[in-house]
Amino acid sequence: MVDPPHADGRVEWSAEALRERFDANEPFTVGLEEEALLVDATSGRLAPVAAQVVASAGVPAIKTELPACQVEVLTTPHRTVAGAAADLVEGRRALLGACGDGVRPVAAAVHPFDQARDHPEAPVACSDRAASLFEEYGHVARRQLVSALQVHVAVGHAEATLAVFNALRGYLPELAALAAAAPFHEGRDTGLASVRPLIAGQLPRQGVPPIIPSWEALADDLSWGARCGAVRDPGRWWWELRPHLAHGTLEVRVPDVQPTVTAAAAVASVIQALVVHLTRRAIAGEPLGAPPTWRIAENRWAALRGGVHGDLADLETGERRPTARRLHELLDEIEACSLGGLDAARPLIHHNAADELRSVGLEGAVAWLTEAYREGIPVPPVPTAARQG
Repeated sequence: MVDPPHADGRVEWSAEALRERFDANEPFTVGLEEEALLVDATSGRLAPVAAQVVASAGVPAIKTELPACQVEVLTTPHRTVAGAAADLVEGRRALLGACGDGVRPVAAAVHPFDQARDHPEAPVACSDRAASLFEEYGHVARRQLVSALQVHVAVGHAEATLAVFNALRGYLPELAALAAAAPFHEGRDTGLASVRPLIAGQLPRQGVPPIIPSWEALADDLSWGARCGAVRDPGRWWWELRPHLAHGTLEVRVPDVQPTVTAAAAVASVIQALVVHLTRRAIAGEPLGAPPTWRIAENRWAALRGGVHGDLADLETGERRPTARRLHELLDEIEACSLGGLDAARPLIHHNAADELRSVGLEGAVAWLTEAYREGIPVPPVPTAARQG
């Protein structure tokens, strides 16, 4: 994909090689990456034992992340979300088995209370990547105790990929609202549907990505970032949507991690159907447009503030409409492009993970997240998870 690095570490990117990579995949295959936090089974507080748990699991699908109390479960690419979800179930099962008796995994976008206690900055993993990030970004890197559901969808057509990317940016607020799952932080209700983007935003290259006008422009930006040292690794383009250069996919990074596999599959189904819908239009020659980044960012703020119960503005006219109505209309529009139906996503429009966490309350949040992680996975009963106290 790239030419060999120069002696000083620089890398030059080729538009032709990028086109070749994004032409190569089977269209519309989907893969998932799910981050999870590890908590003490008694206190519910963070447990910085990810390295030990991953070693115990001993499977490539489970790996460490930057915080020492976070792991990631990966799936292989599948033609359907149902196939990817089955991988996710197996990954969760393996992780539960590797945790033993004293630790529990939770699919929590943000821990509800632990950073209010003795260490507002999470311990980081003992890895070269963690050391590099801490050296470059300092203590901000230690505050990135956030978990996302990352959904990869292949377009399989390089030129259509960029057209879909530029248009898909405009739907990030709707997807974020549907998947909002982080109302609590530092032991209090933030008043937001998701506080995760505000924490992640302490690092650069977050939020709504800029328009990519061409593969030549992307290659030039990547080369500039490598030459000047700002972005030595393209994996540090942390936008909420990005072309994934290694996989040749569009990676949608805007959803909060979902407490259950059912909800994760529902969100992923919407994303896959939306990519299929936009791709078919692009290949048919229909201009998809590229909304201005700042307008999308305004809607993105509305989504993290109000979730599914807020309002979003039309990106052309500025007319505000209830987010729930917009989501219902979107699902109706893309339903025919779904490879497995969108019925599981519709209940989230009225009551998603942020709503459920508020229903159980701050005191019961970790216990509920612990049980939710085990949904559909036949493992021995988990003792009552401790609450904040």
